[in-house]
Amino acid sequence: MSPDPQIELSPKIADEVRKTTCYMCACRCGIDVHLKDGRVRYIDGNRDHPINKGVLCAKGAAGIMQVTSPARLRAPLRRTGPRGSGQFEEITWDEALETAVSWLRPLRDAAPEKLAFFTGRDQSQSVTGWWAQQFGTPNFASHGGFCSVNMAAAGIYTLGGSFWEFGTPDWEHAKLLMIFGVAEDHDSNPIKLGLARLKERGAKVVSVNPVRSGYAAISDEWVGITPGTDGLFILSLVHELLRAGRIDLEFLGRFSNAPVLIDSDPRSPTHGQFLRDERGKELVIDRRTGKAAPWDGEGVEPDLRGRLRRAGVTHVTVMHHIAERYLSAEYAPEKVAQRCGIPPEQIRHVAAALARAAFDEPVVLDRPWTDFRGKRHDTMPGRPVAMHAMRGISAHANGFQTCRALHLLQTLLGAVETPGSFRFKPPYPKPASAHPRPHYRHTPGQPLDGPHLGYPLGPEDLALAEDGSPARIDKAFSWENPLSAHGLMHMVISNAHAGDPYPIDTLFLYMANMAWNSSMNTRGTIRMLTDADEDGNYVIPRVIVSDAYSSEMVAHADLVLPDTTYLERHDCISLLDRPISEPGAAADAIRWPVIEPDRNVRAFQSVLLDLGARLGLPGMTDADGSPTYSDYADYIVNHERKPGIGPLAGWRTGTNGIGHGRGTPNAAQLDHYIAAGGFFTAHIPDEAAYYKPWNRAYQDWAMGFGLLDAPSPALIQLWSEPLRRFQHAAEGHGDRQPPDHLRGRIKATFDPLPIWYAPLSDAFEDPAEYPIHAITQRPMAMYHSWGSQNAWLRQIHGQHPMYLPTYWWERLGLSDGDWIRVISSHAEITVPAAHMAALNKDTIWTWNAIGKRKGTWALSEGAPEATKGFLLNHLIHELLPPRGDGHRWANSDPITGQAAWFDLRVRLERSVPPKESLPVFGPVASPVGRGKDRRP
Repeated sequence: MSPDPQIELSPKIADEVRKTTCYMCACRCGIDVHLKDGRVRYIDGNRDHPINKGVLCAKGAAGIMQVTSPARLRAPLRRTGPRGSGQFEEITWDEALETAVSWLRPLRDAAPEKLAFFTGRDQSQSVTGWWAQQFGTPNFASHGGFCSVNMAAAGIYTLGGSFWEFGTPDWEHAKLLMIFGVAEDHDSNPIKLGLARLKERGAKVVSVNPVRSGYAAISDEWVGITPGTDGLFILSLVHELLRAGRIDLEFLGRFSNAPVLIDSDPRSPTHGQFLRDERGKELVIDRRTGKAAPWDGEGVEPDLRGRLRRAGVTHVTVMHHIAERYLSAEYAPEKVAQRCGIPPEQIRHVAAALARAAFDEPVVLDRPWTDFRGKRHDTMPGRPVAMHAMRGISAHANGFQTCRALHLLQTLLGAVETPGSFRFKPPYPKPASAHPRPHYRHTPGQPLDGPHLGYPLGPEDLALAEDGSPARIDKAFSWENPLSAHGLMHMVISNAHAGDPYPIDTLFLYMANMAWNSSMNTRGTIRMLTDADEDGNYVIPRVIVSDAYSSEMVAHADLVLPDTTYLERHDCISLLDRPISEPGAAADAIRWPVIEPDRNVRAFQSVLLDLGARLGLPGMTDADGSPTYSDYADYIVNHERKPGIGPLAGWRTGTNGIGHGRGTPNAAQLDHYIAAGGFFTAHIPDEAAYYKPWNRAYQDWAMGFGLLDAPSPALIQLWSEPLRRFQHAAEGHGDRQPPDHLRGRIKATFDPLPIWYAPLSDAFEDPAEYPIHAITQRPMAMYHSWGSQNAWLRQIHGQHPMYLPTYWWERLGLSDGDWIRVISSHAEITVPAAHMAALNKDTIWTWNAIGKRKGTWALSEGAPEATKGFLLNHLIHELLPPRGDGHRWANSDPITGQAAWFDLRVRLERSVPPKESLPVFGPVASPVGRGKDRRP
């Protein structure tokens, strides 16, 4: 009898494990990459990593298919056919870089503003922005203007930081989490870990979202809000809390500007502005003396009821204005409920739940600490109500004020930077005054006079030409959208095509699929990119694109600079940009080439530095003309933004050897990061972990580490003086005045206290003709457009329907397998339909970025993404419909310029099923082949 066969039950899958940072979404989780014979065999989570603690989602594990994807570009490309045809020839890197230099050098020498350099979700804005600054163009920004700038800017102007990358819920102590419109592809592992922790402890979750999917599906209470009315709902909660007296008066008095005195005389030239002393410090009434005192004075006890008459002008507190406004009956639940699409009883119920969690179940940590006024506190009391929000409330024309309303609600509850509430991630908090102002003044042959992006504090900070016209091609920081802290990427192609405010020569895009899912008005954008003038020249003369994959935008390039995938390059997730910090620690991370490219591709950041050296840009070229940096890794180690501060904080060279935070460059720094698993963490002392903006211990720690140059306590800005300054100018005051056609809009929307107004599109489109709201959501299994060409992830979302609520499903008499026409004031699409009961009554939705154009991403022409997949983008225009006043208004928030993706209104018709989703676009040639002939 033969012996039983020996079966290896645990075969060895790898001969080496390399630790780096995932890039299958923006979570930036730590991963273990298992290699065998130099090839990736398996990816799982790094158990030691502070972000994901070993947890890895389907996207992260599918990274193996991303780095072997048939859609990967293989070499630099030069266009040979018409733009948009996808017809290219492969060229050498020297040819590609010499071509780029031949286009860019004349611009830098004569008209640097004619280069528009915009990047997508690249996570390296620190270096790309620096490069653009050294080139001298004012036209640079990243993707935030069409993503979530409303949330980011509102957080900075109000709290000093915003949700997600700048702050997070206190998962360990919160007893109630309220979550608004969170994208399920972003930050998903930390949120899932946090939700599990909350559920484990019996905490409650309230989800405010028109769609009950993902996180909302596991919430304890779902508020099926009508899109664009979140701000009205929030202010009704504020009304109820004020009416019941359930607010944290001590927190408001100590840590917000609620007690600051405001000029309240409408006839005064400083009406609505703060009363200040001779040093410019805002004044409060000190309860100890009954007299005016600076808000940060040693031992000052601010009085929320303060009042002062000076020089014939009455000054009252911000709190007075808050009570006066939000106790008004216009915010009562009965007044707002129908518009919000929810019953008034639910508003009252949620308000009561917030009050119970905050005031009946406080969290108190036994940790003494000292605040910025010198007051010693024996404990750290907290209101255990946490908030989290993302694009769902941001992508509306009223999104900035809605986000500010949410911060008002948090502050009234005392639920900012306290145990159990919302916590900042270092290097935040950083109030608007601590950020730079936008810079735009350019001189041929010279660097820009400062960083492009920033936070204006008044009209004097706008980026305007001498004649008052916008100085930037996207019109950021102009009177059309003054606080556009992230730029307006969605307007670049439209404005460049129109030559408004001026024509450009070269459009340079990195990792931005602007010819498809990252643009409103997709068909129109394609036309703009391919449109020629009467002489046959392209209206946008030159387009350079860098991407790792054969995307729709690549097909519209004249020159393609192929990027590596994320496992083949260095990346720096820096404290100068968007780090991986958590509330209890400052942290940053790297990616490094765990495998070598098998194609003729180069990491874009290294290519950018090479271009800079060839162009002779300052900081990228030494005195002898040689490159300052050999590649991006060299830059990461040796670049200093200011003495002692570089891209990475860990393992720098100090006076006593290796140190962290401040220090000179260390040649072995990347080796230290690799040995540590790809990340660095600096823990905050316990006495500094909460109350960061007001905690002396935190301020001292942040200075020592290099996050602050001096103590910088700051109050929560419930009344926004920057907004009031713009409103004041629109009322006719000051040296810088807005154009007459914008005065009314600025006066109405730039209210210094949070307000709600209907989405701007409601004034241009008849809600009766277009009664249905249409929105998209990011699927957990995809991140932007990259995932749809991933062999594993395609099996989850290869095609998608339009989901209809029960009311409209039955009204149209639909059945499974039916198709519908979705019609906006701009265009129409014909798509598969599906029924979903857990949906706001007048809202339809679908997944975003699943549909693909035939011939792109190495997909075969018959791929479901190209035949059954579709985009809602076709229905959305970057401009609102004309209304006879001679102006085409941007479909954006009037304050920040945030793209108002979710203000779309449509009507529905039943349709005979077509052969494919409509509209159909002709196929483009693929420079990397298609389908099965390109399998690795």
